[in-house]
Amino acid sequence: MPPGARQNFQRNAERWLRMSPEERNVMRQRENLRRETIRRETEAAVRDSGLRLSPQERAQFESRYIQERRRVEQTLRQQIEAERQQQLPALIQQLKKEFQIDQPTKGPAAKPVESPKSKK
Repeated sequence: MPPGARQNFQRNAERWLRMSPEERNVMRQRENLRRETIRRETEAAVRDSGLRLSPQERAQFESRYIQERRRVEQTLRQQIEAERQQQLPALIQQLKKEFQIDQPTKGPAAKPVESPKSKK
């Protein structure tokens, strides 16, 4: 296992140990749902391919589909993250301008003015 994958596995294991039983159940349910979705989509890919496969070929097709799907999803995640990082500075500047307009101007030595009546 590559060092990066090993570190990721260790972080996930530590995070799992810190989770409450309820959180673990939610994670299990999400994982089961994800696997079921992939299983259905894999079956659809085999069906849509129109291929007549032996059980061994079908298993190889499904394995390859899942492997390539994982690669495609990783590539898409990287592309989305790169695009997000490119767009965030402009977003921050836009919000900075919007919020500066909404805020009253604060002087460096601004303090409340006392009324002459309060100096008794």
